[in-house]
Amino acid sequence: MRLALFFAKRYLFSKKSVNAINIISSISVIGVLVSTAALVIVLTFYNGLEKFILSQYSIFSPELRIEPGTGKVFSTQNETFKALRKHPKIKSYTEVLEDKILAEYNHQQFIGRLKGIEPESIHTHASQEMLFAGKLEVEMDSVNYAILGAQVQANLQVPLQGFDNFLSLNIPDKNAPASSINPLDDIRTRKIPSSAILKFQPGFDDLILVPIDFAKDLLNEYDAISAIELFGENDNSKTLQKDIQELVGNDYLVKNREQQNPTLYKTVRSEKWIVFFIVTIIGIIAIFNIIGSLTMLVIDKKQDMVVLKSLGANKSLIQHIFFYQGVLIALIGSLVGGVLGLLFCMLQERYGFIQTNEGSLFDAYPVDIRYTDFIIIFLTVMLVSTIVSYVASKLSIKGFDKVEVLDSN
Repeated sequence: MRLALFFAKRYLFSKKSVNAINIISSISVIGVLVSTAALVIVLTFYNGLEKFILSQYSIFSPELRIEPGTGKVFSTQNETFKALRKHPKIKSYTEVLEDKILAEYNHQQFIGRLKGIEPESIHTHASQEMLFAGKLEVEMDSVNYAILGAQVQANLQVPLQGFDNFLSLNIPDKNAPASSINPLDDIRTRKIPSSAILKFQPGFDDLILVPIDFAKDLLNEYDAISAIELFGENDNSKTLQKDIQELVGNDYLVKNREQQNPTLYKTVRSEKWIVFFIVTIIGIIAIFNIIGSLTMLVIDKKQDMVVLKSLGANKSLIQHIFFYQGVLIALIGSLVGGVLGLLFCMLQERYGFIQTNEGSLFDAYPVDIRYTDFIIIFLTVMLVSTIVSYVASKLSIKGFDKVEVLDSN
């Protein structure tokens, strides 16, 4: 095999008798190079978009969330949850109560999602960067306020200041008597002024944040909550999730961010690999140039093959020579392409020379370099190139047989 590799390297780098063969060999290397670089750049850019999208979602979602295994609400009036609130690895513990409600202002209506939170925990649910206007508080001077999502504000046009900025929130009363004659008696209505508007945030635009006591009064749910939202002291959320799950038992679900919104995570990641598959198909077409390169090399080296045959070389040796040359073309192209793709992404990460349109959520296209993707790309390119090289070397043996017959005549 060392002899076959030696001939393969000599044939690859030596000058051919026909200059077109040198050009075709160079095109084969460039084809693999461009395919590899394109895969690196595309995956790295999609990693950047994935990281940006998930970071935007993570701003407004808890690190861990405890939900009931069955039903919509549960009670926390037991020692387990009292101990959980004092857990040393938890820096933020918030009980929340959620439900769909009908919001109304100035004869305009909108079905939104009410979320009652503990007032002191507001800054773990939102940050000043997310604030479009107003004050990031749901309780000031013992007065309850609502923080509105962008879509709620867009539909209702509720002002943030003035005496006429009270939003009406309506929901059917589940405890209303069945004998009630007036349908309005079955509807619970509470009014609350708005204090702030959040920026556009996919998945949270229909949200109305209020103090949890206000939500309990509106929903007529004084002894139960919908979930508990937690933030840990460190980044080891998997260990914390496991510890909390053991503490609360199997009657409750402890979800991390991915489990809270699996559709978002699956969509973002599946899009990345779909694009990877499409670009790989395009790259395979470029890699097929290896067949043309090896075919032309067989024509150029037919006399060498006859000499090798007379010296005792068998078909296997001849096949391995051209097979290794195809692998070398792929190896050089993939390594150089990977390096060029990495340099391009590093320059984009540092200087951001590829800009987006004005009004976008970011100025320059984000990138996120993940070296595991480089391994996947390298293995993919080498696997396809190895298969193509094997097929090309098989074809070269058939050409070798024909050359041998012609020379004997």
